[in-house]
Order: sequence, then structure tokens, then C-alpha cells
Amino acid sequence: MIRSLLVANRAEIARRIVRTCRDLGIATVAVHSDADADAPHAREADAAVRLPGDAPADTYLRGDLLVKAALAAGADAVHPGYGFLSEHADFARAVRAAGLVWVGPPPEAMEAMASKTRAKEIMRKAGVPLLDPLDPAEVTAGDLPVLVKAAAGGGGRGMRVVRELAALPAELDSARAEAASAFGDGEIFVEPYMEGARHVEVQVLADNHGTVWTLGTRDCSLQRRHQKVIEEAPAPGLEEELRRTLGESAANAARAIGYEGAGTVEFLVSPSGRAYFLEMNTRLQVEHPVTEEIHGLDLVALQLRIAEGERLDAEPPAPRGHAVEARLYAEDPARGWRPQTGILHRLEVPGLRVDSGPDGGDAIGVHYDPMLAKVIAVAPTRAEAVRRLAHGLERARIHGPVTNRELLVRALRHPEFEAGRMDTGFLERHLPELTAEASENGEAVPLAALAAALADAARRPATVAGRLGGWRNVPSQPQLRSYRAEPGGTEHEVGYRLTRDGLLAEGLPDVRLLTVEPGWAADPGRDTQSGRAADPGRAVQPGRDADPARVVLDVAGVRRTFEVTAYGDRRYVDTPQGGHVFTALPRFPDPTARTEPGSLLAPMPGTVVRIAEVAVGDRVEAGQSLLWLEAMKMEHRVTAPAAGVLTALHAAPGRQVEVGALLAVVAAGE
Repeated sequence: MIRSLLVANRAEIARRIVRTCRDLGIATVAVHSDADADAPHAREADAAVRLPGDAPADTYLRGDLLVKAALAAGADAVHPGYGFLSEHADFARAVRAAGLVWVGPPPEAMEAMASKTRAKEIMRKAGVPLLDPLDPAEVTAGDLPVLVKAAAGGGGRGMRVVRELAALPAELDSARAEAASAFGDGEIFVEPYMEGARHVEVQVLADNHGTVWTLGTRDCSLQRRHQKVIEEAPAPGLEEELRRTLGESAANAARAIGYEGAGTVEFLVSPSGRAYFLEMNTRLQVEHPVTEEIHGLDLVALQLRIAEGERLDAEPPAPRGHAVEARLYAEDPARGWRPQTGILHRLEVPGLRVDSGPDGGDAIGVHYDPMLAKVIAVAPTRAEAVRRLAHGLERARIHGPVTNRELLVRALRHPEFEAGRMDTGFLERHLPELTAEASENGEAVPLAALAAALADAARRPATVAGRLGGWRNVPSQPQLRSYRAEPGGTEHEVGYRLTRDGLLAEGLPDVRLLTVEPGWAADPGRDTQSGRAADPGRAVQPGRDADPARVVLDVAGVRRTFEVTAYGDRRYVDTPQGGHVFTALPRFPDPTARTEPGSLLAPMPGTVVRIAEVAVGDRVEAGQSLLWLEAMKMEHRVTAPAAGVLTALHAAPGRQVEVGALLAVVAAGE
């Protein structure tokens, strides 16, 4: 029996495992880097062990430190979660060699699937259908498009879609470099890229007595940068014969390598309905909750019981209903999916299952994946589950860095998705419409900006009339406030007057003010969002811990309620129809706040990982890659903004940069 478990991971999955252990009566030990010292997973476990440093290579990827932490804390088992060392056979062997229980598959099974090239050979012998690889040196124009993939990788790292033959050599080199940096293994391979394919996977669960479960299918086709964004179970629209083929192939794959525990066999399904083996993940998947919800299981609890030697029942529970999961990321989809950092002041999604990493009041840093939470809806039918998830996300209160929330809501409501006609190119194909700013002709954004202005005015210590600008018996100039919508940067000037007939808003003739209830600043020694004492070493910003103001407007006879929360110069306006974020602009902008033409500034905090073969004085073309930044487990290219001459280069491999740091200067002309 496992009595104490070390969770060799962080954030959402660590909290998920701790929650199940608490239900099973198992004590838990967390590990944390210095950046995660006050993270929820470290607070919620029964004990926590520090891993000195911030970077994953110094902390969560140090198997020796993890084993040492387990022994020091008296744990008798280790659960790796997903990511980090969860699929490293050597780590599993080290755990077992220390006399600890490894909550995962045998190291030999992990090793068999660790290399995608070797995995395909094993699957071929097991009769699992797969795509034939291509020799990179013999790829022709007729083979295009092709997919370059890292043999040892995952999560979209070291992966490139190549559509032009001339671009293949450079993409091969780039994929090798990224794979070597991310996985310590630069091996890559090439295979046909299947346009219009779906990503469908099968959850497997196997005990050490020979029983193998296949728990239906999941569709994970909505992806960005080859990383999943929306997943659902069961995969919609599959013929019964195809479902049977997928289940049998997944079971054969598990038996071929002597698998034990939870794992996932992933397939590409062509538009014609043929399935091809993609890879096997020898761990728990991020998207496991949708399978749990429809089968009524706790997969983490089953992992633990299998590790203790228990037998599975002969057959798994039958599925019921439909579940959909959306991954909420701190990123800006409209700007190259740039990861975002900062304080997450508030995260509330009422009525749905939320598996989150950070809580309100926690900082989102640069060292780790930008996923904030997984939001899961379940219902008797797919249509109801999709509707519930979109509605819940729309009403969510998310105060902090820019997120992909709006993209998720729009994707869930897109006609193609609602009809179940999605594929792996969905987000790329529809990105412009999914990230477009709200129409200027609509009233949603102007009304939200007006609510922000009225809330700001109402916070002044005076009578209501005084706070809103006072009443005069002759016409006067309107009160003016300016806000910038985030993200996007569109500026909105709000003008209003308080007359004998009530509020008059510029450009909104059918709007009347019903109520303004100003928010009150909370005790500066307490963070009202997280319930924790405020960090005495952190300056409390004006409005940092403020309660929301409530603004009620009559809009053409319809009562509308707006909840406005202020943190510094940011205003978060939440409504039942969605949320809006504004930055309050000063009346007199600083005229010195400008950047010299041609300056390339860091779009995010991160680490310079590579510099292109360019030098100061070289001529560069518009869009030419100059350097690569790594932030939150993703690489981002920094390119020349226009044709010109590289006149300065302020970057070197390994250099840490903050957002806005000057990286290079490209002067236009000769």
C-alpha cells in the first residue's frame, strides 16, 4: 500500500494528483523551484521540498534531486504527472532503484515508445496502421507537404510543416536545433503531412495481470503550433468500424510493449476515414478529464491502484454523455500566440469543472508552460456540452495577463466546430475571424468602456452627482475619459454628462444610468482574491486588491449589469455577455515614450537561444529570421521588420531579456 507519494511535477497536474491522494488517504509531498515557492501545489501538499533554482533543467528535470527529495520526505512512491520526466525511462529506473514505487509503466515500455522512429517499427510488427516515413534527402515536390518531427519530442517542439522544397534544408536544421535544445536529442524524421486530418486518440489502461482497457476515443484536432487547445470525448462523427479499428489498434499497441498503467495511443484520421498511428504517450494526458467525466472514473486513482498491484475489472464502465475541455492559456493568439506574464488577480469559471495551476494572486512567470487551467463541461449530448463550455467561459472572471478565452468561445461557437467538422488546420484556417477585434459598430465595447468610466468616477469621495461631474442648468462640456482596449490597442474616448434628465452618453443615446455602486479598497495586508496575506515585499498597487464596482445601465429598455474591477491602470469589465479589459490612459501622454525606427524589442521576457548567421553591417530582408527567443516552453522567431542593414545586435545565446528589451536595430535603406 502506498502511504506517502511524491508528486514530481508542478501546477495543475500536481494539484490534480494531490486532490485524488487526499480522497484515498495518501499523504503527499510536493517539490518546487524557487519560482514556485508559494505556488498552490506546494501549499496544498502535506510537505514540500525545495529544488534550488528556477529553470526546469535545474529543478523539475533533475531526476537525482527528485529521488533525493522523495527519500528525505519519507515518501514511498513517485508519480511523475505529465511533461518533464514523465516519459524518461532512466528516471523510472532511478525511482525503482531507490526502493520507491513508480506510478507509471515499466521503463522498458517507456523506452520502446520514447523514439518515434523506433515506436513506428514496433507498431508495424504489431499490425498497427501507420504512415511510411520519407528519406529527407529524397523528398521531391510531389511529396509535399511534409512534416518534420523530432524523434524524441512532443508538444510541438522540433516540428515543422514544409510546403516548399527550397525551404526543407533550413527547416530540417531548425528542427534539429530545437529538438537538441529541448530534448537533448537532435534526431528528426520526415513523413507525409496529411491535409485535413483529424487527431483522434484512445485512452488505454492496463494492469500487471494482463487486462487492457480501451476507454473510447478523444478528438484533439483543434491545435495551435501542434499543441492541443480543445479536446472532447467521444470523438464525434466516427463510423462504428473506425472506432473498433482504433480501439483494437490501441490495445495491440499496449500489449506489444507490455504496458501497465495509463497511456494514450494517438492516431491521425484522414478525410477518407483511414487511421494511422501517430505516437504513444506513456503517461497521463493533459486531456484525461474528458474521459473521466464520461466514464465516471478517476484515472489518477486507477494509476495508483495499478501501481499497488490491484486488478482491473474485466471490462471498463460504459461511457455516458459527452465532455469537452478547453485549455485556458496566458497567451495572445492574435500576436503569434505570444505567452503573457504578470499577476493573475482572479480566475473564476462558475458551474464547470476547472483544473487550474495558479490561483488568484499568483504570478505567471516565464519559466514554464503558459496554461492557466483546463475548463471541462459535460452534458448528455455534444451540443449541450459545447454550449455549456462556451457559456461558462464567456461568463468567467479572468483578471490578469491576456488569455485565449475569446478565441476559445468563438471556436466553440463556430459552425464548423458545432457540426463536428474540424481538423488539425482549423485554428490556422480561421485564426483571423477568431481573433478579430469586436466590431466598432457594435455597442458591447463602448458600453463596457462607459461602465469603466462611471466606475472610476464613482470612486471619488463626494456625492454621486459630484463624482459623475456635477449637475448644471446650462449645457456644458462632457466629462471625458480615455481607455485602450486590451489586447488590440484600440482607443476609446468616453464622454458623458449628468443632466436634469439623467446621464447623457456621447454616441449612446439610448443609455440611462440606473445605479453605480463603487468598489471599496480592501485591507492592504490581505489579498482578497486568494485569501492569503499580501507579500510584504511587494508593493500594493492602487486598486490591487479592490472589490468590484457595480454599474447598472438601461440600454434601450434592457437592464444591463457591469462589474468593474481595477488593478492599477487596468480595468476588467465583466458582464453575462463576456468580459472586456481596458487600460486607463493618462490625459497627457509622456512625449518621450517612443522607440527609434527599426528597433526590434523583445515581445516577451525569455531567453535568447539562437542567433542567425548575421552580423552587424549585413543587409537583411523583411521577415528574415535574426534570432530565436524561448519563453514558456515555446520558441519564438524575431524577424527583420523591413529590408535594410543590421546596425546593432544586442543579443547573445543564453541572455535573459525582459519584455521591451532592445535586441537589434535594422536601418532602412542601403
